[in-house]
Amino acid sequence: MNYLTLLPEMVIVAIALILPVFTLYGKENTKILPYLAAGALGVAMLILSIFIGIIPLDIGVTVPTTMFGGMMVLDSFSLFLQLIFAMVSFFVVMASSTYIRKNERNQAEYYTLLLLATTGMMVVAMANDLITLFIGLEIASISSYALAGFRKNSKKSAEAAMKYFIIGALSTSIVLYGISLIYGLAGTTSLPELSTLLMGIDHSQNGLLMIAMIFLIAGFSFKVAAAPFHMWAPDVYQGAPTTITTLLAAGSKKMGFAALFKVFLLGLIAFKADWSIAFGIMAALTMTIGNLAALKQTDLKRMLAYSSIAQAGYIMMALAVATQYALGGALFHILTHAFMKTGAFIIVAMLGVMYIGSKVEDLRGLRIRSPIMAFCMAIMMLSLAGIPPLGGFASKFILFSSAVDAGGWLIWLAVIAVINSAISLYYYARVLREMYVLPTGGEIIVRLKEPRAMLIPVVLTTLAIIVIGLYPGPFVDAAMDAARALMP
Repeated sequence: MNYLTLLPEMVIVAIALILPVFTLYGKENTKILPYLAAGALGVAMLILSIFIGIIPLDIGVTVPTTMFGGMMVLDSFSLFLQLIFAMVSFFVVMASSTYIRKNERNQAEYYTLLLLATTGMMVVAMANDLITLFIGLEIASISSYALAGFRKNSKKSAEAAMKYFIIGALSTSIVLYGISLIYGLAGTTSLPELSTLLMGIDHSQNGLLMIAMIFLIAGFSFKVAAAPFHMWAPDVYQGAPTTITTLLAAGSKKMGFAALFKVFLLGLIAFKADWSIAFGIMAALTMTIGNLAALKQTDLKRMLAYSSIAQAGYIMMALAVATQYALGGALFHILTHAFMKTGAFIIVAMLGVMYIGSKVEDLRGLRIRSPIMAFCMAIMMLSLAGIPPLGGFASKFILFSSAVDAGGWLIWLAVIAVINSAISLYYYARVLREMYVLPTGGEIIVRLKEPRAMLIPVVLTTLAIIVIGLYPGPFVDAAMDAARALMP
C-alpha cells in the first residue's frame, strides 16, 4: 500500500508524541506547544486539501484507494469528514492557547490528547471494517474522557469526566456486543461485504440479527447523544473545559454520525426496512426533547448542549430517509454545524476567560462591551435557528427537503423538523434579546479586550457561515460527492 495516504495522521501522531518532551526542559517551552499542535493540524489540512483536489498538486496518491487489505479506505466521504475534524481541532487549539495558559503543568498532555482524539476521529472516517471503526472510536473516546476532566481542581470537570467515562464505557460495550453478533452471523467484519453475506443467513437467525442491530443503534446513539440516550451530554458539556466542549460538540459527535453512516448506509443498507423507522422515531424524539429542554436553560453551555442534541435529531433524519441525497444533506449540515458550534462555544470560552460568566443574562450589554463578539454570536444563533441567508438555513433546507422528496411518512418527519426549528428560534432569540434589546441598567460599561487567539477562530467560523449561506453551491457539491462515495 501507499503509506502517503496516511500522511495526515502520521504527522498529527508524530507531533502528539513529541509534545511531552518539550516540558522536560523547562516550563518556558510550553509557549511553543500550541504552535506545534496547530502546525501539525495545519499540515494535515494542507495534505487533505491536496488529496481532495482543492490544491492541484500530484503527490502520488489516488482517490479512492484502500489500505490494509480493505480495512480502511481513502475516498471523498472520508476526506470530507477528515477535513472537518482537523479544522475543528485547529480552531480548538488556537482557542486553547489562551484558555488553558494558567494550567502550565499539564499543557503538553492536553495538546497530546487533543491530537490523538483527532486522529481517532480521522480513523473512523476512513474505516471500512467494524474492527477498524471500533479502534478509531476508542482512540478518540479514551482521549476525550481525560480531556473532559482536565480541570483537576474543578468538581464539575471531574464529574463530567466520570459521567462521560461511565456512559462511554457502557456504549462501547453495547457496540462491541453488537459487532460480535454481526460477526457471528456473517463471518466477516468488512462493511462492504456485510449486507451480501447477511442476506444469505438462515431465516431462523433473523431475530438475532435484529438484536444485533438494536445493540448497534443504541451504542452509537450514545455517541451522538440521540434520545433517549442523550442524558449525559448536558452535564458533560457544562463540566468539561469549554474548549473541550467545543471538540465534543463539533467533532466527536460528528465522528459518531460517521460511524452510524458507515455501519447502516454501507454495511446494513440491505436491511433498511428493518431500521429506518426506528431512526425516524429517534430523530423526531431527539430534536423535540433537545429543543424543549433548551427553552428553560439559563446557562449558555447547557443551552448549547441541548441545542446540539436537537441538531443531532436533524442529522439523524438522513438515516431514516437513507438516500444519497439525504446523506449529502446530512454531511452538508455536519459541515455548517461544525462551524456554528465551534464559534458559539469558543465565544462562551472567551466570556469565561474575561470573567463575564456563562449565563444567558451575562450577555447583556455585550453589544457595547464587545461589538464583534456580539455580532458573531448573533450570526451563530441565527444560523442555528435556520434563518436565511446563513449556512444553517442552506443545510437544513437540503436535509429537510430530502425527507419531503422521499414521500410517505417521511413528509411528517420533515414537518416535525420544521416545527422544531420554529421552537428553537425562541431560545436563540433570547440570546439576541440579551445582547441587543434589553437595557444595561445604567451601570458603567467597560470595553472588553478580546484575546486575539480566541477571537480569530470566532471570526473565521462566522465568515464561513456567511459565505456558505450566500454561496452554498461548492459546499453542497462536495457533500454530494462524499455521499456518492459511500452510497454509489
